[in-house]
Amino acid sequence: MSKKTFLFLVSFLGLALVGSIAAGYWLVSGGRIGQTETADLVGGPFSLTDETGATLTNEDLKGRYMMVFFGYTYCPDVCPTTLTVVTQALDQLDPAVRDKVEPVFITIDPARDTSAALAAYSQHFHDKIHYLTGTPEEIAEVAKAYRVFYQKVESEEFSDYLMDHSTVTYLMGPDGRYVSHYGFNAEPEEIAADLTKRIAG
Repeated sequence: MSKKTFLFLVSFLGLALVGSIAAGYWLVSGGRIGQTETADLVGGPFSLTDETGATLTNEDLKGRYMMVFFGYTYCPDVCPTTLTVVTQALDQLDPAVRDKVEPVFITIDPARDTSAALAAYSQHFHDKIHYLTGTPEEIAEVAKAYRVFYQKVESEEFSDYLMDHSTVTYLMGPDGRYVSHYGFNAEPEEIAADLTKRIAG
C-alpha cells in the first residue's frame, strides 16, 4: 500500500467517524447501548426491494423487533464488521427470541447495490437478515426518516468511490417505533443479552 493510499484511508475513516457523530450524537447517552425518549424522531414507513427482487415494507415486519442498519456492499470495514456482529448475536439467541427479531440492511449505495449484488453479499452473513435497495429517491427518504447521514467520497487513488455513513444500528419495537440503538463498538454478547431481556422478559 502506498503512503498516499494509506493517508487517504486514514482520512476516510476519520470522515466516517465525524459523519456518524454528526448524525447520531443526539442519540448517545453513554455506553455502548443507548436509550432515548425521542422515539418519534427515528423511523418511518418504507417500501423497498429486497435481495430476491420482492417488495418488502415496514408493515411486513410489524409485530417483531427490527434491527436496522444502513450501509453498502463495497464498504471495506464498518458494514461487514457490523453484519458479522449481528450474525454472531443472532446465533447466541434462543430460537424463540430469534424468531421475533428481523435484522434489516438498507443500502445507501443503490447505484451499485442491486438486488443481485445484495443476494451475493447476503451469503456471508446470517440468513435472517433482509437486504434492501431502491431508487436514490427512496433511499434518501428512508435515510432521512432514520436520521442517517451518508455521502459519496471519491479519490484519485481509487477507481471506485467509497461512502461515508452513519454506523448506528437501530432497534425498532413491534409497533415500528424506535426503542434503542447499538453503537459500532457493541459486542455480540451485549446485543444478544439486550434482545433477550426485552423479548423474553
